[in-house]
Amino acid sequence: MRIYADNAATTPMCPAALAAMLHCMEERYGNPSSLHTPGQRAKETLETAREEIAALLHAAPRELTFTSGGSEADNQALRSAAALGRRQGKTHIISTAFEHHAVLHTLDRLAREGFSVTLLDVHTDGLVRPEELEAAIRPDTCLVSVMYANNEIGTVQPIRELGAICRARGVLFHTDAVQAVGQLPIDVQADHIDLLSASAHKFHGPKGVGFLYARRGVALTPLIEGGAQERGKRAGTENVPAVAGMAAALRESAAQMEQNAARLIPLRDRLIEGLQTIPHAARNGDALRRLPGNVSFCFEGIEGEALLLLLDDRGIAASSGSACTSGALDPSHVLLAIGRSHDVAHGSLRLSLGPETTEAEIDYIIENVRDVVEYLRGFSPVWRERAEGKAPFVL
Repeated sequence: MRIYADNAATTPMCPAALAAMLHCMEERYGNPSSLHTPGQRAKETLETAREEIAALLHAAPRELTFTSGGSEADNQALRSAAALGRRQGKTHIISTAFEHHAVLHTLDRLAREGFSVTLLDVHTDGLVRPEELEAAIRPDTCLVSVMYANNEIGTVQPIRELGAICRARGVLFHTDAVQAVGQLPIDVQADHIDLLSASAHKFHGPKGVGFLYARRGVALTPLIEGGAQERGKRAGTENVPAVAGMAAALRESAAQMEQNAARLIPLRDRLIEGLQTIPHAARNGDALRRLPGNVSFCFEGIEGEALLLLLDDRGIAASSGSACTSGALDPSHVLLAIGRSHDVAHGSLRLSLGPETTEAEIDYIIENVRDVVEYLRGFSPVWRERAEGKAPFVL
């Protein structure tokens, strides 16, 4: 049995996206900046996709700029808001400690350029408290950036409340919605969102394409100079097939959103309940305010990478909160942000379900995670110390 449970990393492309891309490659191959008929047909496809995506977000088409994905959109959103703030004499930015590195690394760069950054606590449940955001806003705050749903632990933030606070205080509000678009209903008007980032491959579209929503009146600073494409906001010939595939995928995801959530939530909860029977295991993030298909756990006394490799050997594709960087194993910054200790954070597992996940697959995952965790603990010195009472258990 092969089970794909890593949809938070990337999703398989849906047939509608593939068909839209193939049609463009065969029939709409012109450069959308060209004035001849093939170019204008490509331009028509590009603008139709822009209109469709904008309508699904309750945005205006001109408020969307196509990008190479979520990371580029995050970079452009933050750097644009910072530039606007600096012109107004405002150089304070608020975010959280468990944002995607596309946000955190950009904030690091802005800090080196003279901006001050406040990172809000996300607490043990992985949620920002609106009152703490309210208290953190200063007269010189130019931007608040809080991700819609966390990419590791799946917690969904009270975006509408956070956005309302920012709007009332006259502060731009950006949300990295890469994990939320296509899974949760998003209304940029009702949610008081000024800037929003998204990536197609998270909702069954192609890789290498995404978009940035910027509310009318929020001027974007181009990251790429060159031509006048995307109304001068992003130079470079637009990837028409990828954009068409993205629009088709989002259209299908939006149409099936309620149905998919109704199917996934019971499977998610069944998986959580099964994994909670493993001794000294703990769910990461709030039980209810989380994405329909996200399950994140820590298991004491094991290494997440070994767990992943052994699960893959049994046909289960998953991911861990740990990442290998510069030859040293670092625990997930997300798990550290919610209070997990370094050694516990190393033993993390993220399972992200998709529309094709079945009950039989859930039961297979539970059985094999239990077996592999027990096996790994059998030769773990950390586990042995705690099992023999020489060190206290953490979970």
